[in-house]
Amino acid sequence: MTELAVIGGSGFDRMQGLEIVRKEQVDTPFGRPSAPLIHGTFQARRILFLPRHGEAHTIPPHQVNYRANLWALKQAGATRVVGVAAVGGIHGEMGPGTIVIPDQIIDYTYGREHTLFEGDLSEITHIDFTLPYCESLRRTLIVAAERAAVEVINAGTYGATQGPRLESAMEINRLERDGCDLVGMTGMPEAALARELELCYAGCAVVANRAAGRGEGEITMAEIERNLVGGMERVRLLLSAWIAAF
Repeated sequence: MTELAVIGGSGFDRMQGLEIVRKEQVDTPFGRPSAPLIHGTFQARRILFLPRHGEAHTIPPHQVNYRANLWALKQAGATRVVGVAAVGGIHGEMGPGTIVIPDQIIDYTYGREHTLFEGDLSEITHIDFTLPYCESLRRTLIVAAERAAVEVINAGTYGATQGPRLESAMEINRLERDGCDLVGMTGMPEAALARELELCYAGCAVVANRAAGRGEGEITMAEIERNLVGGMERVRLLLSAWIAAF
């Protein structure tokens, strides 16, 4: 069984260096995942890879089938899952290209299928979400970054917004007052669903742009794509060192 899995986000729809063994179309009780599961090897280590937004990057954040994605990875044997995501930087230290391993999250999303525990239940289940990310997995990512000489910020609060539009400057001001350092659109319910499935889950966030009102002028897709090129290459180096440790 494959223990390690990576969920790719914007700018990381394909994992360079991954040798694909097979692709598996999976059906789950919650429908189909964003794309067929990719079973592959990376530096001789078997891993699973799933592009969160689909193979052609056509699924917007609010329409991602997060429940099917996490369920499929669990059923395929994953126990440790890293969710890669492009984010906006709110905190001054988190400029474009910065990699952050967040330790907290605030959920501002709405209308998403956010739990597996619904319907004909025999009992109500409440998960503890005090620490939303798996601390042991976060530490292994931070150690891997050191080993790969990839600079990361090892903590931060991720504000998960609905999307697909970007935020207004005043919304970012509110997020900052709430304590958010980063803003993204896919952090929830992904982290909570992983906890419900008892998966060890951590985020790896790449700052693609300064959040609204924190930079100069409008935020453009060209700017985001440009900043993600170098950032995602460093993520690949980090993940390479992380996978090699197992």
